Amino acid sequence: MTTTRTRDMAGSPSLQPATPPANVAGVDAAAQAVASPLAATASPAVTPQPAATPEPTVPSDPAETTEAIATPEPVATPPPTTPLAVHNPSPEAAPTPLTNIPALIEASDDGIEADQMQNRTNYSASLSSSVVDYPVEYGRRYHAFRPGSYAFPNDELEMERMDVAHALMVKSIGNRLFLAPLREATLHRVLDIGTGTGIWSVEMGDIFGNAEIIGNDLSPIQPGWVPANVRFEIDDVESPWIHEHKYDYIFCRYMLVSIQDWPQLIRNMYDNLNPGGWVEIQDMDGLYYSEDGTYTEEHATRQWNKQYIDACEAMGRTARPGPQLEGWAREAGFQNVTHEKFKAPIGPWAKNDHYADVGMLNLIQLLGGLEGFTLKIFCGFLGQTKEEVMVMLAKVRKELKEGAFHAIFDHHVVYAQKPFETKEGNEGAPPPV
Repeated sequence: MTTTRTRDMAGSPSLQPATPPANVAGVDAAAQAVASPLAATASPAVTPQPAATPEPTVPSDPAETTEAIATPEPVATPPPTTPLAVHNPSPEAAPTPLTNIPALIEASDDGIEADQMQNRTNYSASLSSSVVDYPVEYGRRYHAFRPGSYAFPNDELEMERMDVAHALMVKSIGNRLFLAPLREATLHRVLDIGTGTGIWSVEMGDIFGNAEIIGNDLSPIQPGWVPANVRFEIDDVESPWIHEHKYDYIFCRYMLVSIQDWPQLIRNMYDNLNPGGWVEIQDMDGLYYSEDGTYTEEHATRQWNKQYIDACEAMGRTARPGPQLEGWAREAGFQNVTHEKFKAPIGPWAKNDHYADVGMLNLIQLLGGLEGFTLKIFCGFLGQTKEEVMVMLAKVRKELKEGAFHAIFDHHVVYAQKPFETKEGNEGAPPPV
């Protein structure tokens, strides 16, 4: 069975811009303001108690983490689909699903001036010098294990951005860490692919105290103090998988531009799941668009985004995996496939409070990541000079801060189940009802 749907998390018939325009004092101050509304939309399905994270983060209600079945609550039938609107403060409605055609987001004319994001310190466990002897290129630090297989930095500025991106993705899907219908009684081993700073693994470890949570990554940048049931491994997920035991749930998020062979990766997930286990893949379609015509070919941001997408495709590492995830999952043999799509505005221009919060988080992580996203690809692959790239990024940054357009990208979530009985035979019986 395959289910495909698009959700309007705002519960609003449209996503439209607000009026009048107003500048925000700074990204850090705005991030503080975003943190408060997150608690209001938390669902009892997944409300993690976050580990130490930068603001903004997703508050939680610890009392809600003891449910035996951690599944998203059903949502109401959506209103008619019309464009997204621009910000005029209004009460936030409960999240509701969209029809197959996404609702449009109404945008505001709010601009924003960003302050530099504050760096954070981290602790890394003792590892061989070959893994932590990080190369520095274009003024940024990169991973040492399997060098060149990941185009983004791993320095503290990037770690800060990654934690903001975590808050963005949790917020965008309704303050949930996951959407797959996990059962605590049958969840014993969990794999977090490309764990990054480890924040998702740590929060899952707090929720599922009896499950072993394993996060892997090319860089040992995860914290040293974590729940007893959480551990981290240095690994390249595109190498052959050699795992002693199979998993009940495999989670993979935000791996665009990082994977050369997505179908093989998803086949490896399938092969390393227990019968009846679940996989969940959350990723983006990195192509920006607008629903009101404000984002045009003349914008430096559009020129940068198109050049970035084209360069990633030429490298063999797509920046647009989101729309293809469902097909890859079905080809691998998964059943009960569900595909959901969520809109992520860039900037706090939406009328609806939910979309305004998502947009602010998105703007913060984008401003913090522009150089990291771009330098190695544009300089190392396209042959541009660092000076040329920095001039282009200055124009992009200016447009983003000024709210020159109402751009959006889509966040795709696909979750699917490995059959209890596979082509090789009856691997396992379904759990008792």
